[in-house]
Amino acid sequence: MKVFVTGCAGLLGANYSRHLIANGHKVIGIDDLSGGHKAFVPQGENFTFVKLNLEKRKKVVELFEEHKPDVLCHFAAYAAEGLSPFIRNYNYRNNLICSANLINECITHGTKMIFTSSMAVYGAQEPPFTEDKRPQPIDPYGVAKYAVEVDLELARQQFGLKYNIVRPHNVLGVYQNIWDRYRNVIGIFIRKTLNGQSILVYGDGEQTRAFSDIRYYMDPFDKLLTDYDGETFNIGADKYFSLNEVANAVQRIGKKYGYEVPIEHGEPRHEVKHAYCDHTKAKTVLEFRDETNLDELIESVFVWAMKQPNRKVKKMDYEVTKDIYDYWKD
Repeated sequence: MKVFVTGCAGLLGANYSRHLIANGHKVIGIDDLSGGHKAFVPQGENFTFVKLNLEKRKKVVELFEEHKPDVLCHFAAYAAEGLSPFIRNYNYRNNLICSANLINECITHGTKMIFTSSMAVYGAQEPPFTEDKRPQPIDPYGVAKYAVEVDLELARQQFGLKYNIVRPHNVLGVYQNIWDRYRNVIGIFIRKTLNGQSILVYGDGEQTRAFSDIRYYMDPFDKLLTDYDGETFNIGADKYFSLNEVANAVQRIGKKYGYEVPIEHGEPRHEVKHAYCDHTKAKTVLEFRDETNLDELIESVFVWAMKQPNRKVKKMDYEVTKDIYDYWKD
């Protein structure tokens, strides 16, 4: 098949593009390199890289006209939930407007769209979250993701658009951007450890999350390339941990490799306290199996990160500075 993969320089896009290529598909990878790195983009005969900001509607139209993909895997997003209230305009342009441009062309060309939404759509409901819970997002990032979900269903009803929604959460693996100060909590902990800085935990650290290994996402996505149109799936790990436990794990692994740093606590941020999902549907329908071992996963990423150059940490341009957290002010 010919598959578009947006966000091909990011964690999910870089890994799944390589998986698709290895299985004989032709991949056109799209990324504007604002949240990923060119070094993470795949190479090879069956891979074409296109640097493109998906806000540019005419360019998106031209790209679909040129390649006419069978499937679009839309992984590109700026997934910074806690930051999204301070960058509303950027959040909606990046996560909603770009998606709308892609939906238009999927309708026109009969392209199936696999959309990675987020656990953020569930908000502060009682976990574990199941797909039948009505979304109640508490931040602009979750709002943007839910808006795309609703629009996809409207496009299916009116135009027969084929699509799937996947709600992944706290995914970890190689090719992750650990140089982002606002997202990917374990990546941030690893980067700070490697740089000899204190691991900063927001609030009391008793927030609970489940962390999953990117390797277990490949086979479920394969099944969605052709089947289960209109269905939504949670995909991720079942076992959850407090952020204190995660910080301690990174600290322990860092010490093993000669990096010894303390753990500190900063002011709490506006976020859901306990968030993790139920994966019964994906296990039953997609035969999804997650065998994430968190310590082994963190160590594998830590070892990978040790070999990476010390890339510059990007600072976003805040649109709202009122009540912004102290640790994001400098």
